[in-house]
Amino acid sequence: MSVHSPFPVLLAVVALLSACSKRVAPTSEPRSGAWHMELALNGPVLPFQFDLTKRDSAHWSAIIHNGSEEIVVNDLVLRHDSFWLRMPLFDSEFIGTVINDSVIKGEWANYLKGPDYQIPFVAHAGGGPRFAGPSDGAATIAGTWEVHFSQNTPDAYDAIGLFEQHEGGQATGTFITETGDYRFLEGSVHGDSLKLSCFDGSHAFLFAASLRGDSLVGRYWSGTHWEEPWVAYRNPQFELRDPYALTTLKEGYDMVDFRLPDLNGALISSSDERFKGKVLLVQVMGSWCPNCVDETVLLNELYTEYRAQGMEVLAVAFEKYEEPGKAVTALKRFQKALNVGYPIVHGGQATKENAAEKLPFLTRLMSYPTCIIVDRNGMVRRIRAGFYGPSTGEHYQNYRRNLRIFLEELLAEPGPANQTRHS
Repeated sequence: MSVHSPFPVLLAVVALLSACSKRVAPTSEPRSGAWHMELALNGPVLPFQFDLTKRDSAHWSAIIHNGSEEIVVNDLVLRHDSFWLRMPLFDSEFIGTVINDSVIKGEWANYLKGPDYQIPFVAHAGGGPRFAGPSDGAATIAGTWEVHFSQNTPDAYDAIGLFEQHEGGQATGTFITETGDYRFLEGSVHGDSLKLSCFDGSHAFLFAASLRGDSLVGRYWSGTHWEEPWVAYRNPQFELRDPYALTTLKEGYDMVDFRLPDLNGALISSSDERFKGKVLLVQVMGSWCPNCVDETVLLNELYTEYRAQGMEVLAVAFEKYEEPGKAVTALKRFQKALNVGYPIVHGGQATKENAAEKLPFLTRLMSYPTCIIVDRNGMVRRIRAGFYGPSTGEHYQNYRRNLRIFLEELLAEPGPANQTRHS
């Protein structure tokens, strides 16, 4: 066996590593401060803003802005010229390349919609409005509007548009539908044109419209998979159907009954001892649903406040993932991120057929979330389809106030000492 000097080999390795390092090292790290992100949909561009902060030599964070909403993102990695930003609640992330200190390019991958669902993005350092344009001569769109999406088609549905205008042509608002709200929209009014957008990690919403007389005529895009027309008319008296009448108990049922595994695999039933004689809120939800996030925050607050008085909450989750392991992982992440104190059980995949099988006592489940309120005697007293969150302003505050009043009334009612609940 012959022996050769190792130094030529070492020098070659060092040279190779040096060359690789030069290839992956960015010109400079991205700037801290305000950034402007644009998602390239099928045609239009959806903008939003975020702040990028270097916390120390190795850790970064970001804050995504949608109107008054701030989404804090701490799962952010910058390594050489690679950029990863994983959203805190939903299974999506940005994967990109740092071009220089002012530009990042890449793709947003939304795994909730499948492994191949990706939207290109480009981010530029610097502040400024969400939508650029002149602020003078802006039309007045502030107020309450009667809205019709996909009018005169099988996909038609109604909504209430709530819009506010601010200095410099800026605008905020949301749409309330019978199944929930479109959360925190932010944008601008330039001349007779309105543009609003929202990005929360699960949904990428873009709305554009022109004021024609007393009407708004526009288009709505949701990511790359959905586009539809909408029209709106000023009408502060417009109302949607009663959310307490959309989902009801089937004939022959007056109680709820199910047994499903929690996130550790233990079976939990609505008729378990811990729920007997209690006021029980059954939350039908999914970790993929932004409206469910808003409702969970409220229910968790109420659970903390009223648990000692005899109130319980039990969430029944239906997930986008077919594989139970992925679904439970998503739910555990959801539970941890929101610090949910009440139990969550997994009902399987979020399909109409599966939900009907697991919750046979309900008529059509038309909305995630849906909240079933059960009194101390195990009787269903209310079923609310959908949820109007903080972006809806007075609508949210009214619901929050009325729900508290109703819960306190139920908590004041007597319950039987011994009651076997059944369906």
